[in-house]
Order: sequence, then structure tokens, then C-alpha cells
Amino acid sequence: MQRKNFSSGAKWEDIVGYSRAVLVGNHLEISGTVATDENGVVGKGSFYQQTKFILEKIERVLQQAGFTLQDVVRTRMFVTDISQWESIGKAHGEFFQQIKPATSMIEISSLIDPDYLVEIEVTAIKS
Repeated sequence: MQRKNFSSGAKWEDIVGYSRAVLVGNHLEISGTVATDENGVVGKGSFYQQTKFILEKIERVLQQAGFTLQDVVRTRMFVTDISQWESIGKAHGEFFQQIKPATSMIEISSLIDPDYLVEIEVTAIKS
């Protein structure tokens, strides 16, 4: 099977040695995604806004690789405060209410930048 790497252009990809997403056959893995853009952190202090922004970013990567949200079979959410699960879940539900992929929400002590509250990974498979 052929492998295709997708890059975000972030300098960290070469430093750390990772790709934004990797496509092998009909299987797409999207790396941990945080709420950042060319201007910095988006939605500072808001678990809901960060989750929503991250899922919008992920949707764009899916589309770039020829996938849709309907192809998502798993999401993994790493959060810095599990007590905020309802606002994180609300944003997740806005994208996946009907799709219902397998998911995990795991509290972690911190992310690489203290302003990042949520990081999400996605697995998608085209049927």
C-alpha cells in the first residue's frame, strides 16, 4: 500500500519528526491537533471554543485527504481539566452527533503550551 504524508508546514514537523496526517490505503491518521493558527492560540481560556476550532481544523485536513467527517471512526481528546467535559462534549457533539465515532476523553496534566486546553487525534477509514 502506498503511503502519503500531509504537512501543515509547521516547523515542529521536521524538528520532532512527524506529519500532520498520514494516509495508507483507505486509513487516515491525524496527529494531535491543538487550537492554534498563524496568529497563535485560538479560544484562550475556553474549552468549548478550542474544541470547536480544533475539529474545524481536523475537518479541513480530512477534506484535503479526500475524506469527510463521516469517515471518522475514532477521536481521542486529551484535556487539561476533565471537569470541563460537558463543554468539550458539546463541541464534539456538534460535529459527531449523528456519526458517533468511538472516542476517549483523557485528562492530562498539561499540554506543550499552557494556553492549550485540548488536543485531539482522529482516525478515519474510507469504506
